[in-house]
Amino acid sequence: MSVVKASDTKNSQAKLRRNTPQRRVILEELGAVKTHPTAAELYVLVRRKSPRVSLGTVYRNLEVLYQDGLINKLEFAGTETRFDADLSEHYHVRCSDCGHIEDIFNLSSRDKPAQPAKLAGYRISGHRLEYIGVCPDCQSDADGTTPARKAVAASNQN
Repeated sequence: MSVVKASDTKNSQAKLRRNTPQRRVILEELGAVKTHPTAAELYVLVRRKSPRVSLGTVYRNLEVLYQDGLINKLEFAGTETRFDADLSEHYHVRCSDCGHIEDIFNLSSRDKPAQPAKLAGYRISGHRLEYIGVCPDCQSDADGTTPARKAVAASNQN
């Protein structure tokens, strides 16, 4: 997984950009959800408030918001990029069955990865950590129940 922090980008044009109504709605909708949506999932939410917005507009504005340091990108190998409006320090846990992602805050120091001052001659500027496991809903599914989250995940793949 690659979490690209907004602070990792440098864009001198950021101060010159207008805060368009579409960009404002996209940021509001992203900030209102904790599901780490893809651009397509966010597009569905944004269309409720701004029915004339296009999917291309959502993609372009997500990139602008990222470049301006207002959101983070979550890039998992083999999956669509997801977006996170929460810029605080936190980690993620992803279900290997359904793809659901949750935030993990306030890890104890023994649960955090070591952050050496130097590693093989590198000056360390940050780290990325993703936990992978099977979520409670998918664990229940293994017992014969049908969780709602799996149905939602399946419908999102179509």
